[in-house]
Amino acid sequence: MRKWGPLLAVCLGSFMLLVDVTIVIVALPDMGADLGSSYTDLQWVLDAYSLALAALMLGAGSLADRIGRRRVFVSGTVVFTAASLLCAMAPDTGTLIAARALQGVGGAAMFATTIALLGHAYQGRDRGVAFGVWGSISGAAAAVGPIMGGLLTQHLGWEAIFLVNVPIGVLTVAMCLSLLTESHGNRAARPDPAGMVTFTLGAALLTYGFVRAGAEGWTDGPTLGVFAAAGVAFGLFVVVEARVAEPMIDLALFRRASFSGIMLSGLLVQFSAFAAFPALSVWLQSVLGYGPVRAGLALLPLAAVSFVASAVASRLPHGTGPRWPLGIGALCIGLGAFALTLVNADSDWTALLPGLLVAGIGVGLAMPQMAGAALTAVPPSRAGMAGGALNTFRQLGFALGIAVVGVVFRDGAEHALRGGGTTLAADPHATAEALGGGRAQQLVATAPAGGRDAVVDTIREAFASGLDRAFLLCGALGLAAGVLALLTVPKAAHAPAAGGAGAPTPERDSTSR
Repeated sequence: MRKWGPLLAVCLGSFMLLVDVTIVIVALPDMGADLGSSYTDLQWVLDAYSLALAALMLGAGSLADRIGRRRVFVSGTVVFTAASLLCAMAPDTGTLIAARALQGVGGAAMFATTIALLGHAYQGRDRGVAFGVWGSISGAAAAVGPIMGGLLTQHLGWEAIFLVNVPIGVLTVAMCLSLLTESHGNRAARPDPAGMVTFTLGAALLTYGFVRAGAEGWTDGPTLGVFAAAGVAFGLFVVVEARVAEPMIDLALFRRASFSGIMLSGLLVQFSAFAAFPALSVWLQSVLGYGPVRAGLALLPLAAVSFVASAVASRLPHGTGPRWPLGIGALCIGLGAFALTLVNADSDWTALLPGLLVAGIGVGLAMPQMAGAALTAVPPSRAGMAGGALNTFRQLGFALGIAVVGVVFRDGAEHALRGGGTTLAADPHATAEALGGGRAQQLVATAPAGGRDAVVDTIREAFASGLDRAFLLCGALGLAAGVLALLTVPKAAHAPAAGGAGAPTPERDSTSR
């Protein structure tokens, strides 16, 4: 137990952190119905978490090097656990969104230190075993998330998906304090608060701009102002990072085509693979009438196949390098998204199978290769920064994806509603917002009795139209990510120092009890 105790403690916290990404998706319709949330509100329930993760991960890693990785991981777990309790107790959508952002703050501290903690706790062959187990647990978290979310939501209510984190979080903290030793990195490194603030502001404004564009239109004055403010914030971020002695991210790395390529590929893969899943979950439950458990089972093929594909890919000959698995995986994700456009007004969950299976193969091939691809693009001394930057871009891809898919879904649904010839055509924008928020059944219930069949048909047409446009976009971006990876990612990996991104090196690591 003593030998593998640190691995168990870290994996338990990681499982809680990563399962929370997918467990929420299945619960969205129940949240929306209970709290009276709009589609825009539900987007922010997801985006608040992802944005906080994206914005704070690099800064959290730097802070952990200075004050201690175990301390930061434990503190993050405490914050995440407390925020989970606040989520469960939220009386309205605004409180839930704020609590989700706080979850992201805690999650960033946990995510940023996980690999370094394992790298310090294990050496040689044991380190490889530890990273392999951690990777498998991470994949399992994504696989069981929809099922856990469905079971908890259907039998105990959506609040249970957050309450389950409380005992897990308490146990994780207790195990970390008793089983993990403290370690540090470069304790002389200074934090970069200006970079963190400007990046956070830019990412939040950009995401808000897309969300607002979907609700108010692209020519809306305040919307254009938000996009302009996002550009200013990112411009200030570049200026700050170019001037500080120890930047959050070394901008010189972006001069390397391989580094820029893998960062953009990571963003696009995350967007393509997962951004349309919230709308898909709403379709399964609100339009098809499935319960949360059945909806979770309908989404399971992607996670299950990706788990198998990842295991197969791990047996590729040593020295193969990440280019081909990552590139082919991204192409499969794109093709799978295109296959999901087969969904039409008469479809049931079986129409999802071809697309989910192909996309699942892609996720299993691509996702495990990203960290290795990031390491091949930088000197070993920048391995930790590259790993942190990749995680940041991936979370940003999910956050932006949720916002952009929301715009595309609304446009497609509105287009179908205008030609539907029912009472829903009177205000297609408001109706599309209601559909995205999971209120299809309420729309049917309020329709004139003699016209309800036509309303049901129109709703199914509108939702299918919105999904088709969303998956067309995801498919195009997946193919773009695949081509980009094949063109820019190096063929073979060099071995990073200390066994991986963010792992402590003998020269700079120090330990204490």
